[in-house]
Amino acid sequence: MNPQSCFCLLTTLLWFISGLLAMQAKAQSQRLKIPTPSISEEAKEVCPPPALSRLQRHIVAPGETIEVIAKQYNLIPPTLLAFNRELEKGQPKVGTEIVIPPYNGIAVKVPTGKTWKNVAENYNIRADALYEVNGCPETLNQQAPEVVFLPGVNWSPGQKVPPKISSLKGYPLPFEARVILGYGWLLHPIKNQVVFHSGLDLIADRGTSVFSVGEGVVAFAGKQGNYGNLVVINHAAGKQTRYAHLNSINVKTGQKVPQAEFLGTVGHTGQPDVEETHLHFEIRYNSPLGWVAENPNSYIEVIFR
Repeated sequence: MNPQSCFCLLTTLLWFISGLLAMQAKAQSQRLKIPTPSISEEAKEVCPPPALSRLQRHIVAPGETIEVIAKQYNLIPPTLLAFNRELEKGQPKVGTEIVIPPYNGIAVKVPTGKTWKNVAENYNIRADALYEVNGCPETLNQQAPEVVFLPGVNWSPGQKVPPKISSLKGYPLPFEARVILGYGWLLHPIKNQVVFHSGLDLIADRGTSVFSVGEGVVAFAGKQGNYGNLVVINHAAGKQTRYAHLNSINVKTGQKVPQAEFLGTVGHTGQPDVEETHLHFEIRYNSPLGWVAENPNSYIEVIFR
């Protein structure tokens, strides 16, 4: 048999085997009734349904308080108050039906013609977080619906978080410091680019004492990338505070600390966003999206109002 005949025979044999395997796979699929996923079904797996389509109803039982109900659903009390304004009058009565969102946040009405990008900029919300919890719109330039869910916002715009439901009542420095770089989307003073700043940069001299704003457990104490010397404290109700660019650290991981515990001193370690010596301070909450940064101004306004 010449080489050309061998090649043709081998090609025919491979074609026959591949066809047989394809028929067998198809028959196996039909026996198991395995549907071929559509593009829309695959998209559903990647992106969760919009938060506002997943609201639950809860009937208040005897002995339940706002705090107890919030903990049951892994939420914080301000989220329940934002969705159930009747709760502002006090603890709910037995039998009251209240709305439970899937994440911490609020629902807001959006002016006609505003895009998702406008919403992210207006409310200082990370665009990716806004995108995920609202069903993944096609583009951020797409017009937003009449009502959207804002993750990481604990109270409606213009209102202050009631101090009775906040466990973070302290201040991280011995004095009220000037904010040189605020929270949210802003123009970076050095990079000259629009960036998301996850906390407040509070001007203070090197060596200034830094204090815990609430009691909790030290989750991390050491060097951490751009943060430099960093202390992270986990608090009740899924809260977390971060104190970065420290010159020195005075606590250890796993240590329980009360409010106003001395954590360390102000420094300029890591990669600070501004040249002036300062404390980078963050407040975050635990959610299915991870530790999401929220605006510390809500808490600091309560302290100094």
